[in-house]
Amino acid sequence: MSGSILFEAIVFLAGAVLCVPIAKKFGLSSVLGYLFAGMLIGPYILGFVGEEGDDILHFAEFGVVMMLFLIGLEIEPKNFWKMKNTVLGMGGLQVLGTMALTYAACMFMDLNWKTALTISMAVALSSTAIALQTIKEKGMMNTSYGGSSFSVLLFQDIIVIVMLAVLPLLSNVSKTATTQEGEVSTNLLEGLPLGFQALGIGLSIVSIVLAGRYIIVPMLRLVAGTQVRELLVAAALLIVFGISFLMELVGLSPALGAFLGGLVLATSEFKHELESTLDPFKGLLLGVFFMAVGASINFIVIRENPMMITGLVIGVMFVKAIVLFAVGLIFKLKIDQRLLLAVGLAQIGEFAFVLLSFAFELHIFDQAILDVLLVVTAISMTLTPIFGILNERLVLPRIGTKEATKRPMDEIKKEHKVILVGFGHFGSTVGRFLRAHGVNTTVLDLDSNRVDFLRKMGFEVYYGDATRMDLLESAGIENADFLIVAIDNPDTAMLMVKKIKAKYPHIKLMVRAKNRYDAYELHNIGVGHIYRESLDTSVKLASDLLNLMGFDKEATASQAEKFIQLDVDSLKRLATTPKDGEEYIFRAREEIKQQEKLLIEDLKIGNSELKSQEIKYALNKK
Repeated sequence: MSGSILFEAIVFLAGAVLCVPIAKKFGLSSVLGYLFAGMLIGPYILGFVGEEGDDILHFAEFGVVMMLFLIGLEIEPKNFWKMKNTVLGMGGLQVLGTMALTYAACMFMDLNWKTALTISMAVALSSTAIALQTIKEKGMMNTSYGGSSFSVLLFQDIIVIVMLAVLPLLSNVSKTATTQEGEVSTNLLEGLPLGFQALGIGLSIVSIVLAGRYIIVPMLRLVAGTQVRELLVAAALLIVFGISFLMELVGLSPALGAFLGGLVLATSEFKHELESTLDPFKGLLLGVFFMAVGASINFIVIRENPMMITGLVIGVMFVKAIVLFAVGLIFKLKIDQRLLLAVGLAQIGEFAFVLLSFAFELHIFDQAILDVLLVVTAISMTLTPIFGILNERLVLPRIGTKEATKRPMDEIKKEHKVILVGFGHFGSTVGRFLRAHGVNTTVLDLDSNRVDFLRKMGFEVYYGDATRMDLLESAGIENADFLIVAIDNPDTAMLMVKKIKAKYPHIKLMVRAKNRYDAYELHNIGVGHIYRESLDTSVKLASDLLNLMGFDKEATASQAEKFIQLDVDSLKRLATTPKDGEEYIFRAREEIKQQEKLLIEDLKIGNSELKSQEIKYALNKK
């Protein structure tokens, strides 16, 4: 409709602002909202974005690059080395299995072997952006499903280098013919003997490792010394773009280079600063990427060949799901984790766009095949969040019931007075402390692999979704006195609490809250015992600091208890106040003043006694 980049930016941002909140309102993934927004503004519906959407897609791929850089930052090299067996095992089996079945299907459809091999390589790749974004949104990164997905996706991101290197060997024309239209290849190693190409790639990887230690970190220290925030942002972007460009120069995947760069900087002191600086850019670019994928769906191809496209999409996703399910079975994942893995990674990934476009430039197949493959890829990515929701709401609850009934019924009928839901970092601390004091608890957890591990440790634990009343009833909630909700997802916790309060009002609920705003919502629905993750530990830190400064330990401990109680009382008073208005700010400031006033009065010391504490600290310091 307009060639203005400003107009295009307005269209993309407006599409995101309108569609993503609607998707979240219906409990859908934000990824699905972005994809629908892209379809809506694309050339085949409203027509706000035309062929220039391809350029936007290339630009938005930097979101995937940044995501892999941040993933690399989160993994220390020693931990990455520990993952090698899972990465090579699960990832290798998935890629080889998917390629073998897809190749056989293509040959059955009378495609030539070069086209069949290229298509099988593209189909073997899953969407890192969609899968990891969904896993993080649902807080499942620390589950067996999350770890397995990451291992498979990481192997795919590595093997795509080999795939891109193999494609020129499958070309039906010479390299001169592929670039005769005036295009200049960015690969400096192109045309060199294979040995020199391998040497160039090896030197590039070594240069990234050395630059991380001897150039990038000293540069970041220099930039940090200026204390100019925007300069640090520029430095972070320079690192990602620079490493990605170097990878392109030697014919490698920019995303893999970014991952390697993040891995190198994972042990530096700037790890968390880089994460916080780049995360907003990553989120925005990933959103644009998903919208560009949605806009790239060619509805004309779908209209002309609806049955063929439908059959191909179903066939591709079914083949990938079967392979992934089998891989999960080989690596002894429980059935719920296998289903999550099979559905979550059944789509064709974003790197397939790069692979297929490159293959077309090499004349491995024609425009008609390319159009169909791009449509199948985009539709499979779009359907993944939908299938994920159906799997979680319709399939997993039934599997969970079966899994629960397989557990020894004589144990689940024990009438413990305490039920603990969620045995992650927070819940395990609670459970171990209670068991150390002889308090028996019935533990419920959604990660079936973790369930088996906990049973071996002697905990009475059951697999299943604790938002289901039948599971809670089989765990003895009717005769229990306390229910501890220690799960990480606030939305799930809220849903569970509402169900329990409605059906079992006698149960004393003790609920974990991620922050003050979650605590407000829990208080407003009548939960009396709320435990914010950061409250007690932050007060404990301040108390320890005062003790080190020479303040009386008993008095400080008493004051800490009083401060926590005052803060809890304040939270109850502020819970019903709208959080986005001036009234909340005014009342919160008044509450803080009142807390400080009461604490000072409780100390029962005048200014002279406060001064003596300062003098005592100064003398002790000397």
